[in-house]
Formats: sequence, structure tokens, C-alpha cells
Amino acid sequence: MVARRAVPLLAVLGIAGVAVAFAASLTLSPGSLGADLESVPRCTAAGLGVVQNVSGTTVVSVTVSSVPAACGGATLQATVNNQVTSSGGSTTVPGGGGSVTVTLALAVAITAVEEVDLVITGP
Repeated sequence: MVARRAVPLLAVLGIAGVAVAFAASLTLSPGSLGADLESVPRCTAAGLGVVQNVSGTTVVSVTVSSVPAACGGATLQATVNNQVTSSGGSTTVPGGGGSVTVTLALAVAITAVEEVDLVITGP
């Protein structure tokens, strides 16, 4: 009976010994850890206007105004979050800037607490 219990224990110890042997055979070489600072250009640092377009009691799209011409060709992403539902969409900013409307994938119910996030990527 004792021999039957010892066999699994010996197998586990054998596997652990093989793992330690493999780890001991690894060679480590000195390396370096680096850091870099990159400047990311912005097409605008100005404030943008945001208007939620509603249908009934839900937000269905967001219109963003005052987008400068320097952002032309960029992708504008908008997300509306009411702490229960979050939905977003994206569109391309026209070459001259101006106003763009982003249609949300799902309508978001209007609540007392809402958040609209904007991200401009590119051009």
C-alpha cells in the first residue's frame, strides 16, 4: 500500500528535478533595458464642439464641430458611455475640417451621467 502512494510522489519529484535541471542549463547574457521619448504630432490642441443627436430617449450619433483643416483625412472615433451601455463609431474627417457626424453602432439611453470620448487618429 505504501509503495502505491510512493510511485506518484516519486514521479512528481522526478519531473521537478528535470525542470530544475533544464532551468540550470539556461545561460543568461547581460542585456540592456531602454527607454525612448517620442513626440506625437497633433492636428489640433483646440477645443472641439460636441453635440449628441437624439432619437426619442437615446443618443444615436454625435456631431463634432470646429475640427481644423489640419485634421483632414484623419479618423475620428466617438464613444458614448452612460455607465450601463457604451457604444461608438468612427468616420473620416473631410479635407477642409469643419463638422463631422459619427453614427453610433448602438443607441445609448440618455441618463443623468454620460460621457463622450473623442479620438482623432492620423492623418
